[in-house]
Amino acid sequence: MIAQAETESRGNPAQGVASPVVASPAAADLLHWYDLHARILPWRARPDEAADPYRVWLSEIMLQQTTVQTVKAYFVAFTAKWPTVQSLAAAPVEDIMKMWAGLGYYSRARNLHACAQQVVASNNGVFPDDETTLRSLPGIGIYTAAAIRSIAYDKRAVVVDGNIERVIARLFQVEEALPAAKPVIRALTDDLTPPLRSGDFAQGMMDLGATVCTPRNPRCGICPFLGVCKAQKQGDPATYPRKLVKNSKPVRRGAAFIVRREDGALLVRTRPSKGLLGGMTEVPGSDWIIGAPVWLDPHGAPFAAHWQRTSRIVRHVFTHFQLELSVFRTSASIDAAAPAGMRWLPDQAIKGEAFPTLYRKVLAAALDQPTTA
Repeated sequence: MIAQAETESRGNPAQGVASPVVASPAAADLLHWYDLHARILPWRARPDEAADPYRVWLSEIMLQQTTVQTVKAYFVAFTAKWPTVQSLAAAPVEDIMKMWAGLGYYSRARNLHACAQQVVASNNGVFPDDETTLRSLPGIGIYTAAAIRSIAYDKRAVVVDGNIERVIARLFQVEEALPAAKPVIRALTDDLTPPLRSGDFAQGMMDLGATVCTPRNPRCGICPFLGVCKAQKQGDPATYPRKLVKNSKPVRRGAAFIVRREDGALLVRTRPSKGLLGGMTEVPGSDWIIGAPVWLDPHGAPFAAHWQRTSRIVRHVFTHFQLELSVFRTSASIDAAAPAGMRWLPDQAIKGEAFPTLYRKVLAAALDQPTTA
């Protein structure tokens, strides 16, 4: 156990007057650094105000697998439209999916709605403050439950995200590679987390990892852990955390089909609610096949027509594979019926539809000069 020291708390209005915090010297240095250098983020409470559990929860769900810079605009838009968990719970899930479009990992949006409804129905709109109950809610796992408990309620919890993993791996020079090192890193984080100001400590560690202890070229000279960081003393902090060499992602290929009616309407369909891009809007397409060659012919088209292949291949990277889509397009008469399971989306509604990033790329590719299929 690291030796203990005291540091003054910035205080939390929900908890009353600021109190001294018993913490290790390293944790005390981190908290002092955070008091001076905390990032200003739209979901983060100021030092003189209590955190809003709804805003903490919403931001943490949005930030899963997504950068802070990307999330900022989405968070501002969401909270302007749905300022409370009650208003979010009452919203149609289709509206939430449309607002989420482009943020990725779309199961998060469905779980967001389900979680809001459960909090309103079962807990009168109040988020619980214990991790076990939080983890019983849709879309909330170990990390998110700890983050909500510590940041929203200022109660001790062990928060470990990617930034914190990196800081801890360097601070203690953890030689075991990720992901096997996760239990060791969590135990070390637990040892370092102070009994009070747990939320500030977690946010400080996140900020440190995002702005100073970065993956490449860490700025060790301005780090509050300078002098005690084992990897820095060794002279190779950027080599931590250790990681196993990843196998290259397989490439899947397929085709996407753009059909515009004479009035500008676009032929679309809704993906199944479960699975990849679940519940989102897409244009018709073929199966995505591992190892297939680039599609030059419109196999799998929704109907027979004079299809033109565009000049651009759409490339997109998912978690477990890469995708390459050939894009074909054609037109249809004003009275053309939509094939089974599909619908015509009016031209004026295309911009606001819940298209994931992949299909916005497909729509952009359809504007390229076509070649004959």
